[in-house]
Amino acid sequence: MAETGYMARKSIAAIVKSGESGPLCLTRTLGALSITAMGVGAIIGAGIFVLTGTAAAQYAGPSIILSFILGGTACAFIGLCYSELAAMLPVCGSTYTYTYATLGELFAWIIGWDLILEYAMGAATVAVGWSGYFVSLSRNAGINIPPSLTASPGVIVKMPDGTQVAGIVNLPAVFIIVVLTTMLVLGTKESVRLNNIMVAIKLFVVVAFVAIGVFFVRPTNWHPFIPKNTGEFGSFGTSGILRGAAVVFFAFLGFDAVSTAAQEARNPRRDMPIGILGSLAICTLLYIAVAGVLSGLVPYIELNVPDPIAKGVDVIGIGWFSILIKVGALTGLTTVILVLLYGQSRIFFTMSQDGLLPRLFTRVHPRLHTPYLSQMMIGTLVAVAAALTPINVLGEMVSIGTLFAFVLVCGAVVYLRRSDPQASRPFRAPGVPVVPVLGILLCLLLMVGLPLVTWLRLVVWLVIGMIFYFFYGRNHSILRHPERGLD
Repeated sequence: MAETGYMARKSIAAIVKSGESGPLCLTRTLGALSITAMGVGAIIGAGIFVLTGTAAAQYAGPSIILSFILGGTACAFIGLCYSELAAMLPVCGSTYTYTYATLGELFAWIIGWDLILEYAMGAATVAVGWSGYFVSLSRNAGINIPPSLTASPGVIVKMPDGTQVAGIVNLPAVFIIVVLTTMLVLGTKESVRLNNIMVAIKLFVVVAFVAIGVFFVRPTNWHPFIPKNTGEFGSFGTSGILRGAAVVFFAFLGFDAVSTAAQEARNPRRDMPIGILGSLAICTLLYIAVAGVLSGLVPYIELNVPDPIAKGVDVIGIGWFSILIKVGALTGLTTVILVLLYGQSRIFFTMSQDGLLPRLFTRVHPRLHTPYLSQMMIGTLVAVAAALTPINVLGEMVSIGTLFAFVLVCGAVVYLRRSDPQASRPFRAPGVPVVPVLGILLCLLLMVGLPLVTWLRLVVWLVIGMIFYFFYGRNHSILRHPERGLD
């Protein structure tokens, strides 16, 4: 009989079995290289092409380099925990599944609901950034898109001639979401092939920026390396480094999305740790290099622009390279949206299998073998959010929601080492419990660096989720009502 308390949880064996032989399994088509590329595709994007300049100009100055090191260090501890759980529980669902196996259904629901902020709202946020680079590149090609159709209501678009126009709807953001949603509906394997090509392109562009830009760096732009605090928490100084790390943590989102591909990995026990840790290591090193070069090319106070990398290239003075950078930015942001849309549908797929969401999210197309209804619904909601919501409103909650989820992932490793010590662990995170505890502490530190209003929005979002759980999810839970099964 199923447990009825809040701690009702699945057994490790049941979770693994459902992932290997369940009635709604997805096709295993992904290898270690594709999973690593998927992680790089998700991570490199908004962080390098948008947030680096914003965080440097508003919070950390040249010490944004230290912010990336702090964020990358936190992700290293979290990535080790994710790798153990992804190899131990090779099924789709990410943090949601891991929490279900440890803290139980109620906490699993909270995390699943919370992850909507990371994946769906993260995709909408990046889509708005994609729109900005697309409009800029179109202008280079002599195509002027009406500014009112490139921004959400209430946003004022400043034109090159100095005029200002109010936004109505962000059509380019809608366009990219519709295209990528269609790709994901048509098939994972085909989407991954295109993702691998786009990852190669943006890696080339990022490496080229570092390799060329380093010869034009002005060391005077790095002084003072840590600007003096203005008297307000988070505005430069040591607290600015912390606030900068909390903001640019958005740039590291993606390595955890790799874990949602576990049920489609050919050899998840080997491929998942390689994909998670490999993509995280590659991107952290690139972030630090780009932050150093960019802050050396342009005074940090001038980097509060939507296309900071392009501004850095302008300082170099190579016209054709500026266009190449914008193409690379579009490519980079495209892969981020692709992986986030993919991850959201796979989490909904697993939550629906458990009965916590309506059954339509488990429906797999008989020929395409993809959760097509779920993917189309998610694409529609994300497109609406990107079309009508400013990027700052969308992005504010993404980091705190993700950090909250990461705290539970690290806690899950400690819990499982005690509750299921004999379980098979093809990959073991080193230094447990020190490594998970350090991951938890760093996540909490970064959360403290975020504004109070962000915490309040998170609380409101979680309250809405709890209402849905107690009115629907709890009453339809397969764990609590196993006699119902899946239709």
